[in-house]
Amino acid sequence: MQNTIDELNRRFQGASTREILEYFLHRYTDKIALASSFGAEDQVLTDLLYSLKDDADVFTLDTGRLPYETYDVMQRTNVKYGVKIAVFFPVSDDVEKLYASQGINGFYESVENRKSCCHVRKTVPLKRALAPLDVWITGLRRAQSVTRETIQVVEWDEANGLIKINPLIDWSEKEVWEHIKEHKIPYSDLHDKGYPSIGCAPCSRAVKSGEDIRSGRWWWENPEHKECGLHLKTS
Repeated sequence: MQNTIDELNRRFQGASTREILEYFLHRYTDKIALASSFGAEDQVLTDLLYSLKDDADVFTLDTGRLPYETYDVMQRTNVKYGVKIAVFFPVSDDVEKLYASQGINGFYESVENRKSCCHVRKTVPLKRALAPLDVWITGLRRAQSVTRETIQVVEWDEANGLIKINPLIDWSEKEVWEHIKEHKIPYSDLHDKGYPSIGCAPCSRAVKSGEDIRSGRWWWENPEHKECGLHLKTS
């Protein structure tokens, strides 16, 4: 599989985001989907996908702790593209056990607690969403975080047993926002309030000018810990 991944990365060296998406949409048809958090990058990809395929598959994870603004942009996105983006929820029994073990906001107390919360609310639902797929699309960019500097356009996700593609890998933040403005794409109001990265409400906050764009996520942890488990590199 690694030979295939390497070959694909060579093939798409210098390719545009649209070319990458066209190739995988054509080859994998109904076995490919975008996992969207309704952040700026995912909104760009949603717009590109629906411009290429009216019935492209996009899904999101509702952790139960999302800010109101995320639900608002979800609704505006559904209306703009005439779709109803699929939503995957945590298993209720798992959430109840999580609460029993660490309380409502125990994730602030340790990295282990936070990762347990992310596992229940994000990783487990993601596995269920990815189960029927061969490829999942993400909005990861190298410039977002120190944990993402080595990502490639095409990767093998060993944990989920499928190909992961990152078509915006080399985009700058400026390019993301230029595309959003040009195509009048719905985006979260929190971005205008200083939130470059938006996840669960208790784990996201605004950042100051000049700060790392991921510094508002899990700000009480060291930068090298700042992944929820969805995008850990395993190969």
